[in-house]
Amino acid sequence: MRKSLRKLFVLGASALLLSSVFTGPAVATVSAQSVQLSTQVSNEEESIEGGVLRYALVGSPFSGVLNQMLYDANPDAIILGFIQDGLYGYDENFLIDDSGFAKIEFDRENKQVTIKIPEGQKWSDGEPISIDDVIFPYYVIGHKDYQGVRYSEALTNVVGMEEYHNGDAEKISGLERVDDYTLRVTYKNFPNSMLQAGGGVLSYIEPEHYLKDIPVGELLDHEKVRVNPVGMGAFRITKVVPGESVTYEANEYYWKGKPKIDGVQLDVVSDATAIAEMQAGRYDVASLPADQYEVYKDSTNMQILGDVQNAFTYIGFKLGKFEDDKNVTDETLVQSDKALRQAMAYAIDNDAIGERFYNGLRWRATSPITPNFKEYFDASSEGYPYDMEKAKQILADAGYKDADGDGFVEDKEGKPFTLGFASMSGGEIAQPLAEYYMQQWAELGVKVELVDGQLMEFNAFYDAIKKDEPKIQVFQAAFSIGGDPNPTDLFGREAAFNFSRWTTDEHEKLLAALNSDEAFDEEFRKNAYKEWQTYFMDELPIIPTLYRYSVVAVNNRVKNYDIKVGSDLSLADLELTAEEPYAQ
Repeated sequence: MRKSLRKLFVLGASALLLSSVFTGPAVATVSAQSVQLSTQVSNEEESIEGGVLRYALVGSPFSGVLNQMLYDANPDAIILGFIQDGLYGYDENFLIDDSGFAKIEFDRENKQVTIKIPEGQKWSDGEPISIDDVIFPYYVIGHKDYQGVRYSEALTNVVGMEEYHNGDAEKISGLERVDDYTLRVTYKNFPNSMLQAGGGVLSYIEPEHYLKDIPVGELLDHEKVRVNPVGMGAFRITKVVPGESVTYEANEYYWKGKPKIDGVQLDVVSDATAIAEMQAGRYDVASLPADQYEVYKDSTNMQILGDVQNAFTYIGFKLGKFEDDKNVTDETLVQSDKALRQAMAYAIDNDAIGERFYNGLRWRATSPITPNFKEYFDASSEGYPYDMEKAKQILADAGYKDADGDGFVEDKEGKPFTLGFASMSGGEIAQPLAEYYMQQWAELGVKVELVDGQLMEFNAFYDAIKKDEPKIQVFQAAFSIGGDPNPTDLFGREAAFNFSRWTTDEHEKLLAALNSDEAFDEEFRKNAYKEWQTYFMDELPIIPTLYRYSVVAVNNRVKNYDIKVGSDLSLADLELTAEEPYAQ
């Protein structure tokens, strides 16, 4: 099953009121286990035949890139989850297993992976699925005109990919089409990440017959991507109202069997009304804001599910640009000084934010690896607990002074500076939280102002971040790690998702160790992850702020719904016990 940053207290937009909440010393880190929630609904009622699930997509309008190869925003991923499955399955630790569509065989000695898909399966338009649909994404993502963000080091690890991307070869030599249902892929390196979902073996399968005649550079805005996508998931789309809603019907060709319900109606619902909509029985499923948990946790018409997410929020710093498929760091920028970044990290109290505004459902992040990856997470890392005096001392020691007495430090050359801060709108806590951060940095002596004086809408925010908008020097965002904790595709020199544009030679060496053949050795791998986290948290191109506990409300008429990673239940198993959602 598919798995909001936002408010609990009535705060208004006043940073002064926020400051009263955050006075006093830092509190102890809140444990994620301070709240215990089930991942699966409990429902013993008799099921009806068919029915339509009503799904509330909480937040801003979706951008509508409905293709695995091209989307880059979570709302689109949620919409895609109903029409498209990944190529392979995985367990609760994100290790690839035999539960998915394809079976994967690993050959470490020859640095090869063999992918075998079942015979006789069909796309949602009734056309047969073949191994060409597994090969097709390699040629799209690797194409020089590709417009997405997934051409990364995991792809360039495929033998012949770079030659194809650079126009030196028409074929990718590392792809061997064995037969109509089997592909063998050869890699340059074969790190342990290959065993993880999303860790090296491309997980996409797309309908070549449907998309092959569209030039790669035109795919992103094509109606076959935006309006009429074809998938191999449990449902197929019958109608899209751009940014607002999606209507689905059951896919009778689904490889796990036709779903037990007739369809899904997905609507965008604002953060401000989502709880009331769920309590009124207008929707069956919604991810609700952790900051309002106390408001809805005792609702009688729905069950509250939850699980620790492999995601975190962060404060990022724009340290360069993305040029010629590479991140290029600009050392002349004032925010390129890690002392400034470290001071800004110590100046914010994320412990208090997690406890007092998110009811313990979020807690201070200490690493860019999330704690659900127990093998690799550095539990010994303290991160940057709130310490304003230490923050001020770091700035002073680095040579920042308030020479003109205006309350804000000048840079090391004695020149005044202001950092433009980009943060997203949505929910009652968005504005006061952004103002809290700026207020804390002002107390530190660093002048930070909202870009254009206001919060940014979700899609506009990410458009600006991806384009390296010059007005932005600091930004607040979130990362989902996916199934592989390997940070190369998020922070590597060629990673489009490396929105800070930070890169160093030492960092590349540490990433190379994680991606080396030696990383198959457990002790080597653990040590490599620890060394990487230590270096990253010292350089601090981003400030990890909060880990999170996902919260999903599910109406009492829903049966066989599970948000646990690696769950044996699929969307085809979902059932309903009444014609309409129950109201409170």
